[in-house]
Amino acid sequence: MSQQYRITLLPGDGIGPEILSVAVAVLKRVGEQTGIGFQFQEALIGGAAIDATGDPLPAETLDRCRNSDAVLLAAIGGYQWDTLPSHQRPERGLLGLRAGLGLFANLRPAKILPQLIDASTLKREVIEGVDIMVIRELTGGIYFGQPKGIFEHEGEKRGINTMVYAEHEIDRIGRVAFETARKRGKKLCSVDKANVLEVSQLWRDRMTQLASEYSDVELSHMYVDNAAMQLVRYPKQFDTIVTGNLFGDILSDEAAMLTGSIGMLPSASLGSSGPGVFEPVHGSAPDIAGQDKANPIAQVLSAAMMLRYGLNEPEAADRIEQAVQAILDAGYRTGDIMSPGMKAVGCQAMGEALIQALG
Repeated sequence: MSQQYRITLLPGDGIGPEILSVAVAVLKRVGEQTGIGFQFQEALIGGAAIDATGDPLPAETLDRCRNSDAVLLAAIGGYQWDTLPSHQRPERGLLGLRAGLGLFANLRPAKILPQLIDASTLKREVIEGVDIMVIRELTGGIYFGQPKGIFEHEGEKRGINTMVYAEHEIDRIGRVAFETARKRGKKLCSVDKANVLEVSQLWRDRMTQLASEYSDVELSHMYVDNAAMQLVRYPKQFDTIVTGNLFGDILSDEAAMLTGSIGMLPSASLGSSGPGVFEPVHGSAPDIAGQDKANPIAQVLSAAMMLRYGLNEPEAADRIEQAVQAILDAGYRTGDIMSPGMKAVGCQAMGEALIQALG
């Protein structure tokens, strides 16, 4: 084995354990083929952690994650925890994990898989060949700015949120964006609202300044309202998009729905140093948990993102992505992506087909 990595697995809730076991089997096979060794360790998060310890993110879980090279997370949450106080809900485990690992950059790809092109609500000619990466700043902006709250003012209630970014916050997300664009099509579009917002003027200034360090990447700027329109008008113009927390929250969901199925998409959350967290965009689907109906592809593609962006092992990532293309070409479909004339399979059989496709 040329390289060894310690990976913390967080199966979580619902379909999480089923889809994660498929991704682990795929990683083991691709590791054998490329000389990469994986040391897997499991930990509790979300509802499973609440049931076992009363805490959605036990200290032991965070310690294990910190002492690993990457974290592969499945899904959290379920109906049975919906009535708990907000600070004890499964989702708090995810927020605590991001904060505890200092994850400030969220990477969400929206790539059209040609085999599933008709699942999109947009015309084939608009979306064919679309391959976008949206990079969202995750720990700053209007969600975290102070002051915030609802206050009495001149006899009525007044709600306040503050959009704020410091230079160092913009610079670090900018560097992630430029580095990511470098691994892709070398085109970066920075999205802001600099015609109205001072915070966006600073954002644009810093991105422009950073561009001088990345002469091989072509930087452009776009206002967020125009970007939202262009994503549905002509999405092929985009390669890598970088934007702040609020705009990124909205645009990454819009970009995801170009593909027709949010259930097929992976994501990555990265920090300046230490392990990133790689997880599917979809939820825990408690209604089909334990029934071998789940689609493991988003989890498997999250493992490929982990290899590419977390461990810098692009060859192994390519192999996994090619195997996914191969099984879709061969007509394998789980229930969520089923169409006439295709082979209906469950979670486990989809995993076996992937292993076979890897050879």
